Amino acid sequence: MEANYIQEKMTKMKRTVLPVLFATIWISISEFVRNEFIVKSYWTGHYGKLGLTFPAEPVNGAVWGIWSLCFAIAIFIISKKFSLLQTVFLSWFVGFVLMWIVIWNLSVLPVGLLIFAVPLSLLEAFIAGYIIKTFTKGENKN
Repeated sequence: MEANYIQEKMTKMKRTVLPVLFATIWISISEFVRNEFIVKSYWTGHYGKLGLTFPAEPVNGAVWGIWSLCFAIAIFIISKKFSLLQTVFLSWFVGFVLMWIVIWNLSVLPVGLLIFAVPLSLLEAFIAGYIIKTFTKGENKN
């Protein structure tokens, strides 16, 4: 009886914690590579024109780590009710489009970076959704 209980708990962990953890790792790596190597000049140039310094302290990286975890959790929750493509587009909209609207409204979005950010963020959301869907296969209806 106890062995079944432990087995159930391990299976539940594999279908909840691991997909969120692996998706968080993927999202964090994707965000770091995109923002540090591909579009950093857009950020620093735009902030410089505003008379601001682009925030690049370790605490900012930690906050992006928290954002990555929250985004992975949101994808996990959304994936329970929707297909992979629906999950990808809904989570992408919630995670990125709404963020871009807010930072554009605050005048801190360098609009030129969207040419890179849109396709790369869609890829990020797709792979994170795929990771979660793969780990939770058989549990979800879609």
